[in-house]
Amino acid sequence: MPTESSTAIITNDIVGLGLIAATLALIFWLASGPTAFWRKVFTWVPALLLCYFIPAIYNTVGLIDGHGTKLYNPIARDVLLPAALVLLTLSIDLKGIIRLGPKLLVMFVTGTVGIVLGAAVSFQVMKLIHPETVAGDTWAGMAALAGSWIGGGANMAAMRETFNVDATTFGQFAVVDVACASLWMAILLWLAGRSQAIDARTGADTSAIDDMKRRIAEYEARSARNPSLTDLMVIVGVGLGVVGLAHALATPLATWFGENVSWASKASLNSAFVWVVMLSTLIGLGLSFTRARNLEAAGASKIGTLFLYFLIACIGMQMDLLSLVDRPWLFLLGVIWMGVHIGLLYLVGRLLRTPLFFFAIGSQGNIGAAASAPVVAAAFHPTLAPVGVLLGTVGYATGTVIAYMTGLMLKWMAGA
Repeated sequence: MPTESSTAIITNDIVGLGLIAATLALIFWLASGPTAFWRKVFTWVPALLLCYFIPAIYNTVGLIDGHGTKLYNPIARDVLLPAALVLLTLSIDLKGIIRLGPKLLVMFVTGTVGIVLGAAVSFQVMKLIHPETVAGDTWAGMAALAGSWIGGGANMAAMRETFNVDATTFGQFAVVDVACASLWMAILLWLAGRSQAIDARTGADTSAIDDMKRRIAEYEARSARNPSLTDLMVIVGVGLGVVGLAHALATPLATWFGENVSWASKASLNSAFVWVVMLSTLIGLGLSFTRARNLEAAGASKIGTLFLYFLIACIGMQMDLLSLVDRPWLFLLGVIWMGVHIGLLYLVGRLLRTPLFFFAIGSQGNIGAAASAPVVAAAFHPTLAPVGVLLGTVGYATGTVIAYMTGLMLKWMAGA
C-alpha cells in the first residue's frame, strides 16, 4: 500500500487496480472502433500509447501515487512480467529469430555503444555550457544511469553501490531515467504504428520479419481453437507456476553467487530479480521444445500480452509529467545523452537499411531491457515480443560491466 505520507486521492491498491483495469478496458473498447470518430482517433494514436500515458496523467494530477503503490513492484514487475516472459517464449520461433540475421545484433550493439558514447558527449557538452550540472559527483550518478540504460534497475543499483553514489544524486538521476526513457518509449510506441510506411519509404528489407509473422500466423491458423476452461487454467498454471519456481530459485542463486563469485556484482548475478528474469526466459525457451508449445493454440501469448499491458500501465503510473521541468539542466544532459544514442542508431540503421523494428528493439533492448523491450516489440507485432525478451536479457547480463567501464571513463573526465 502507499506510504502514510501519500497525498494521492486513491491510496488503496485494490481501488487502484480496478481503476487501471477499467482504464485498459475502456481504451481497448474504444480502439475496437465502436464509432467512426474513435476509429479515426486510433488511426493516429496507438492504444498502447494511451495505456502508458493515461496512468501517467493519473499520477501527475495526484489521483494515484505511482511510486507508493505495490501494483508495479512487486505485482507487475515480479509476477506479471516473468509470467509474460514464460507465456511469450514458450511459443517462440527460435529459428525465425535466427533468420532475422546479424543486422539485429549489430543494431543492439550499436545501441550499447551509443549509450557509452552519449555519456561522454553529454558530459562534455554540459561542462561547456553549464559546468555546475556536471560538478561534484554527477559523474557517479551518470554511471548509475548508464547501468540502467544498458541493462536495467538491478544494474543501476549495482553501480550505485560500486561508485558510492550519494542518495540525492541517485534520486535525481532516477527521475532523469524515468522521464527520458519513458518519453523515448512513448515515441517508439507511436512510431510502431507507422512502421510499414516508414520501412517502405526508407527501402528497408523486412522480408525476414514478414516471413516470421507469416509462419506464426500459419501455425496459429492450423492449430487455433476456442480455449476451454481447462486450457486457460493450464496456461495460467504454467505461467504462474514457473514464476513461483523462478522466485524460489532466484534468491538462493543470487546469494550463492554474491558470496562465492568475485565478479557476480559486475554481471548482476547477485540480484534476485535478474535471476527471476533469466530463469523465466530460459524455462520458457525450454518449454518451446515440448508439447507445452501447443498452449499457444489456446491463446498463451494473448494472456502473456495481457499481462504486458498491465505492466506498461503500471510503468506509466510511475511517471510524473511535471517532473520534466523541475531540473532543466539535468534533464538537458539526459536529452543530449539519449540523442547521441538515437542518432548513432539512426545512422547505422540507414547505412544497413534495417527495418524500423531493428532500430526500436536495438534501442529498447538496452534502454528498456526485459521490462519494456518486449512491450515495444509486441507493438510492432505480438509474434515479435520474444525478440525483445531475448535482447533485454542480454542487456541485463552485460549492463553492469559496461556501465562500470563507462563510470571509470566519466570519473577520468571529471578529474575525480
